[in-house]
Amino acid sequence: MSADRVLIEGLTFFGYHGVRPEEQRLGQKFRVDVELTLDLGRAASSDRVADTVNYEEICRLVLEVGKGRRCNLVETLAERIAAVLLKAFPAQEVLVRVKKTSPPFDGTLTAVGVEIRRRAPWPSPTSG
Repeated sequence: MSADRVLIEGLTFFGYHGVRPEEQRLGQKFRVDVELTLDLGRAASSDRVADTVNYEEICRLVLEVGKGRRCNLVETLAERIAAVLLKAFPAQEVLVRVKKTSPPFDGTLTAVGVEIRRRAPWPSPTSG
């Protein structure tokens, strides 16, 4: 498996995910980080955008899922994002971090969230 990665960090959007009624009604900000593992050798040597993945399309898909159908759990949201990205791009693996940046908890904290890693269900075109 390639160790190359495409990184999207700190993609922020407003969504209505959560278990609590106020989260579902009022919404809150979410921050998503994505790492797609894939072979970037061809793009690095050709210097052609056609030989890599479209970063803007990654962001568009994350936002589409994040602003779409409501989830009770950030675990479910992260899983949906991972599934969409693995379907759309020739990645061997995807890592998705989803954080609530202002959860409705007592106390002060920066964020709460989850990190999931999923592998493509098929062999990579570059694997032996």
